[in-house]
Parts: sequence; C-alpha cells; structure tokens
Amino acid sequence: MKILAVLYKGGKSAVAEPRLLGTIENRLGIASWLKSLGHEFIVTDDKEGPNSVFQRELPDTDILITTPFHPAYLTGDLIRNKAHKLKLALTSGVGSDHVDLNAANEKKIMVAEVTGSNVTSVAEHVIMCMLNLVRNFVPAHEQIEKDQWDVAAIARNAFDLEGKVIGTLGAGRIGQRVLKRLVPFDPKELVYYDYNPLPEAVANELGARHIPDLHQFLGECDVVTVNAPLHEGTRGLINTELLKHFKKGAFIVNTARGAICDRVSIAKALEEGQINGYAGDVWDVQPAPKDHIWRHMKNPLGGGNGMTPHYSGTTLDAQKRYADGTRDILERFFKGEDQIPANLIVADGRYATRSYGERK
Repeated sequence: MKILAVLYKGGKSAVAEPRLLGTIENRLGIASWLKSLGHEFIVTDDKEGPNSVFQRELPDTDILITTPFHPAYLTGDLIRNKAHKLKLALTSGVGSDHVDLNAANEKKIMVAEVTGSNVTSVAEHVIMCMLNLVRNFVPAHEQIEKDQWDVAAIARNAFDLEGKVIGTLGAGRIGQRVLKRLVPFDPKELVYYDYNPLPEAVANELGARHIPDLHQFLGECDVVTVNAPLHEGTRGLINTELLKHFKKGAFIVNTARGAICDRVSIAKALEEGQINGYAGDVWDVQPAPKDHIWRHMKNPLGGGNGMTPHYSGTTLDAQKRYADGTRDILERFFKGEDQIPANLIVADGRYATRSYGERK
C-alpha cells in the first residue's frame, strides 16, 4: 500500500530529540516497520495548494496520516475528485475536523484517530492557560524581560481561581479531566454545558453542575474553557452575538479548535474589555499566518493574550502515545481486524461517534 504522512518539520530540534515522533524527521517511529512490510511510505510537511507534495501524491494514496498540529486539510473536493484510492484517513492525535467527514461517509473512507492520546496533556495545558490569564502572568514576565518593575500595573488585573465560577463548554474526556484538576483550587462552583449530561455519579464526584442553557451557562462563568469538537454545529459558535452573553471580564481558554471562535469577534471583545483574556493554542488556520489578529490582540490594560503555537497535545509523552496508537490502528487495518471502537470517527459510510455525529 501507499501511505502518505503529512507531519510538521522538526528541524534541529527533531534531530537532537528523537522522541519528537510527530515530525517529518522521526516519522512517527514507523518508517522501518512499514518498509519491512513492503509498504511505500512518503512523509512531507508540504501541504498547501494543488502543487504541494500532499496533493500531488494523494490520487494513488491508500492511507493518509496527518496530525492536528500541522493538518493536511482533506476537503470534500479532494475526497471526491482526487483521493481516488483512499481507504483510511488516520489522525495521529485527536481531532479529525481537518477531514470533510460527510464526504468521507459518501466515499466510505474510514476515518480514525488515537482517542485519549492527548487528554492528560491538554487538560494540564488548560489549567496552565487559566492561571496565566487569571494571574496576569504574561505581562508580568514581559516586564522582567524589559528590565522593568511595576507590581501595581500587574496586580491591578491579577486574580485567584479560588472563589470563581469555572465552566467547561463540552464535558468529554478532556473537559472532565479539566474539572477534576480544578477541584483543589476551591472554586466557588464548577459547571458544564454539554448536550449529553454526565452520569450522576461522575458529576457528583467532580462536584459539577450541568447547565443546559448555553446563555445561562456563559452568564454565570468567570472562566470558560472550550473542550468541544469542531463540526457544523460548533464552527463559529463563539461570535459577537454569543459574546454578549458572557459575564463581562470573563476569561476564555480554547484548546479545542480555533474555528469554534470567530477570530475578529474574539479580538474585538478582548480589545474592548468585554472579555479580560483569551488563551489557547489552536488557530482557525494552522500554521497561523503572521498577520493573524490573535497574535497581537490585547485587553485595555495591555494583557490578556495567552496564545501559543498548537502544542498542548504534542508533549513528548503524548507523542509516544499517539505514535503507538497510530501503529496499532495501522496493524489492525492491514490485518483486517476490528478497530478499537473509541478510535473510529467514520466507518462503513456512517458516523461511529456521537462527538462528530452530533449536529446540534
């Protein structure tokens, strides 16, 4: 079989650190194995436009592997008109929104990902982002880099998580782990919004209250973390109109997908002080263009921006998990064995998961 992997370039870092498995240099640690099985394995980071290696190699590719961190966007047009032999679209990581899933259904292309490989890494990243925003850390650190010292300028917009209402928009694997990690901070209350309420025992263990009305949920939260998949029902969900329902001065952390939030609406709300901070590592196009508005947006006090490149789910620990999971999915596919159900997004021309099948 011909297998095409679109991964990110690691450069000197990947050469020095072989555990950077998600790079074109280290090839998910599966290159020798695939060669020993007689498969053709092409690896590239060139993914943009019709003349890219990705699009040139796609027509006779059997399996496409990519990651959420440097995704090859498998559009409906490419699936219908170019991916003539494609049988499996495999995400090394979690999140398959870079694939037109409806088109994959039409063409009966299996879509799979390594479910659970990133949940701990992302949940920890969410907590870090919350603390960075709430404690006004970035402007404080920038003072030190600039040889300045103005405690009052930082402390005037620094708060505690204790005593705050903190909510997750989406209470799946990551959302639940975020809630669990917030308990020791002694928040006033933990709340969540999800179309699928948690089992009572789980909610009680977390001490989390379900708020079924989105506007009410947003209006009660001092901090909102977005942990929902990207699909037709969530794309552009957090826009100018919805931001009016947030508590004034709220903080938003988004490590789910950038396109859930409208970029212009977020920047405007932050710059006008409707929200006090926005942090995350996901962008509506990746890599983010140099002129992306989220790179330089600030609140009226000059802080509130906690954006980073997309790396929350690609720590060295996570890379080992998703590389191992990628090999397992491939082994099962080669042998014609059943996949682990939780790893399937699309199979046999239908949605295999409620996460992406839900269109509310």
